[in-house]
Amino acid sequence: MPARKNASLVVRPASEFGRNATLLSVSTLTIMSGATISASLPGIAARFSDIPNVELLSRLVLTLPALFIAVFSPIAGLVIDRHGRKPMLVAALVFFALAGCSGLVADSLTGLLIGRAILGIAVGGIMTTGTALVGDYFAGPARDRYMGLQQAFVGIGGTIFLTGGGFLAELHWRAPFLIYALAFLLLPAALLFIREPVRTVAGQAAMPRDGLGPRRVMLLAILLAGAIFNMICFYMIPTQLPFYLKSMGLEAPSLAGMAIGLGQLVGIVASLVFARFRQAFGVMGVFALAFGSMGSAFVLLSFAEAYNGILFAMAVSGIGMGTIMPNFAGAAMMIAPPHLRGRISGLLVAGIFSGQFLSPILSQPAIGSNGFAATYALAGVAMLVAAFASLAARLTPRIPLRAEGGRS
Repeated sequence: MPARKNASLVVRPASEFGRNATLLSVSTLTIMSGATISASLPGIAARFSDIPNVELLSRLVLTLPALFIAVFSPIAGLVIDRHGRKPMLVAALVFFALAGCSGLVADSLTGLLIGRAILGIAVGGIMTTGTALVGDYFAGPARDRYMGLQQAFVGIGGTIFLTGGGFLAELHWRAPFLIYALAFLLLPAALLFIREPVRTVAGQAAMPRDGLGPRRVMLLAILLAGAIFNMICFYMIPTQLPFYLKSMGLEAPSLAGMAIGLGQLVGIVASLVFARFRQAFGVMGVFALAFGSMGSAFVLLSFAEAYNGILFAMAVSGIGMGTIMPNFAGAAMMIAPPHLRGRISGLLVAGIFSGQFLSPILSQPAIGSNGFAATYALAGVAMLVAAFASLAARLTPRIPLRAEGGRS
């Protein structure tokens, strides 16, 4: 395949199948940053039960990577623009595997948290580099097709890793940390199939440098607030569901893993039909659907009295899981002018992972005061309010979000 001309990046010939398969496989690692070890949280809390505030600190083992992803992703973007994509990707894969597996040997809660912080830095590098490479290698409809397939792969990886983590946690709470070693298997593929795009000056047309303007700034602020709110609520599933099940007398870690995995499975199907939802309902309509499904799921969780009720609630939540994240990304790109897309994407990633980090900090005190069921009900009602607000915005012509060739 000859190198592309008249483009700002010329990609050297490589095996497209191997390259694409490698990038898709790398994309599945991002979901492993947190929820893979969700089922291990009760075991971690029990192992370090003598430490003050262990209920909160054990949940930070799950969410601490999110803070470091949010902080490091913009830095990673600067590094790869100056020094290239491939070195960052290879280094991030190595640190991902080493830091992820550190839970196999760390014998203190502090050691676990340090390993999780380094894991977050590695995930930030992987996510930023992977996104940049997709932009380098694909354009137009080909990029859209790849992004849809990537979302499905993330969902498949989530189903496998989350369910597998639950079963491994039954052997020992440390066992799910072994899953992170899979990154070592991707290193040879990254070295062999990923080619560094070569920078040229051809095709770099002058672009207007106007800012967002007051209206777009307001819309971006609302979008980022929505992303943070969504992740604060959504991450109550992996951080709190194992403990909720335990309070119901369902103590087997695999039950939490299977329930979360079911939500991921439904999310895969929803993500595959996301484009149809988007065309039919528009951006705000999809937000109404996603927030509505997750809000309903949380209310159902609060009323569940048996495991079947938990499974039904998680299946309902999958509709939102599979549609809301691509919708956030699409809305951000609608707001962003071309010369600000990278920075706005970075803000969105930071918002998403900030919400993950804040989730246990905000939800744990509420659970301590009101219990699991009432806290899930409160979060569900809040998400239903967001759903109705999104629907109102969809039906109000004065607040359009116009996409390229799409409906608002």
